[in-house]
Amino acid sequence: MGRAFEFRKARKMKRWAAMSKAFTRIGKDIVMAVKEGGPDPDANSKLRAVIQNAKSVNMPKDNIERAIKRASDKSQGDYKEVLFEGYAPHGIAILIETATDNNTRTVANIRSYFNKCNGSLGTSGSVEFMFDHTCNFTINGDGIDPEELELEMIDFGAEEVFVDEDGIHIYAPFENFGAIQKELESREIEIISSGFDRIPQVTKELNEEEAADVEKLLEKIEEDDDVQNVFHSMKE
Repeated sequence: MGRAFEFRKARKMKRWAAMSKAFTRIGKDIVMAVKEGGPDPDANSKLRAVIQNAKSVNMPKDNIERAIKRASDKSQGDYKEVLFEGYAPHGIAILIETATDNNTRTVANIRSYFNKCNGSLGTSGSVEFMFDHTCNFTINGDGIDPEELELEMIDFGAEEVFVDEDGIHIYAPFENFGAIQKELESREIEIISSGFDRIPQVTKELNEEEAADVEKLLEKIEEDDDVQNVFHSMKE
């Protein structure tokens, strides 16, 4: 199995366990998708993907519809996606994806977490190159041969296809998201969820004490409402 498989297994065990946090993230994703492409999922592929993700974490239908309605309101502010880069203690690279309506607040908060936990907030481009920006899809595997699917999806940019109890997972470079989504939909294959990851090219193993130092920083970052995703190079 490749890096995407190991990455998914580690993340699944620990990150984003709290549903309330998942709902907040998806609520922002809905706002950004509607602002970009309108409130009709049939005409907005990004919104279709976000709604699938909402259903995959059992977000109530009412919440989804309310978020779409709120996003369509002209008075609803937009969120700006901002990427933060830096180092945790012990040389662990960290990438933080945020969606914020107040960048000044977000910068101040993120900087304070690094300062309090002996990390250092870096400049743009300082660690991003150490991660592969990928897209992923989880599909309903009923009646589908994963090996056959992998051979077919290579033409659309897929690099890794594997199976677990959640379904069949397809990983590809970030820029292939649209082509794969379109192909899966044209085949009427059920997409359970989809998204984007930043997979570290190299991971670093730490002892228990060192790992605890890094976890302390990760927890502070992840608790921030402006944070959508956190990626790091610590081996889990």
